[in-house]
Amino acid sequence: MSLFFSNESYLGIDIGSSSIKIVELKNQGGKAMLLTYGFSENFDDLDQASPDKIANIINKICAEAGMVSRKAISALPTFSVFSSIINLVGVSKKDLPSAINWEAKKVIPLPPEEMILDWKKIENTDQAADKNNIKILLTGAPRTLVKRYIEIFKNAQINLLSLETETFALIRSLLGNDKSTVMMVEIGAKTTSFTIIDQSIPTLNRSIDIGGWTITKAISHSLNIGLERAEQFKYDLGVGSFASADNAIPRTIIESISPIVNEIKYALNLFQNKNNKKVDKIILSGGSALLMNFTDYLSKILNINVVAGNPWSTISYPLDLKPLLDEIAPRMAIAIGLALREME
Repeated sequence: MSLFFSNESYLGIDIGSSSIKIVELKNQGGKAMLLTYGFSENFDDLDQASPDKIANIINKICAEAGMVSRKAISALPTFSVFSSIINLVGVSKKDLPSAINWEAKKVIPLPPEEMILDWKKIENTDQAADKNNIKILLTGAPRTLVKRYIEIFKNAQINLLSLETETFALIRSLLGNDKSTVMMVEIGAKTTSFTIIDQSIPTLNRSIDIGGWTITKAISHSLNIGLERAEQFKYDLGVGSFASADNAIPRTIIESISPIVNEIKYALNLFQNKNNKKVDKIILSGGSALLMNFTDYLSKILNINVVAGNPWSTISYPLDLKPLLDEIAPRMAIAIGLALREME
């Protein structure tokens, strides 16, 4: 962190498939301070919306929340970004870029000319490791997706300082300097992403096409009620007392989230068998992380500590806002992590 703190503030803008969340943070004496925040939810499908429409929504949120900065960081959705760790042996520093590009062609799912690639050298903390073995975290995003984001911010007349993946924003807001082995489960509206972080590096990434809306629709169908009322039921009832046979709603919720639970089990086993080490805890983010009894339910059936992430833990804010900020914490985690990027 710099000894000279900028008075500038920055926007973290999280564009989801059915919501947009924005946080404005400022570096105040070496600590991130919340200036304002805003969000707009329950859109039909932002993935299909025009860049101009999304730009208008962003500017509306900024205006209503009184945001002053026009400098932003945004994130590409985890499920749209390719990520892999590659090993290179005996490669000199000057040959590293060409060697990475060569290896990338073997693992990336699209032709190289259709992807924008980025890479980061992973520092090896194992004293016994071969010094000639270089580990690289390779990430790639489709050019069409990056172009779409650039167009959104150009239309909004906001200076897009950086685009990164949601995973790194979550590491920044929910883990900070914690180097333990953690699984992060980001439950979005339509998708859920599972990432295992080891020494602050994402080592395993998976996604499934099931999210919060899956639960809402299941409740709506079960009770024959509208989606808006079903969404409220979801948060009011959660998973109940782990769903008794005569409690139809929590049972419906548990059946809806069973693919998420099964994917967590699969990812944990995959990581532990490959690396011969255990995951210390699971951190939930996204709106559905706040389902009543959800963390207790997962902790019990997975036999591992499960917590809802709190991205406000390192942020300075007025104490009278605490109850409200706690209520929205998991869904704001990506936006907060993005705004924090310019304060590292």
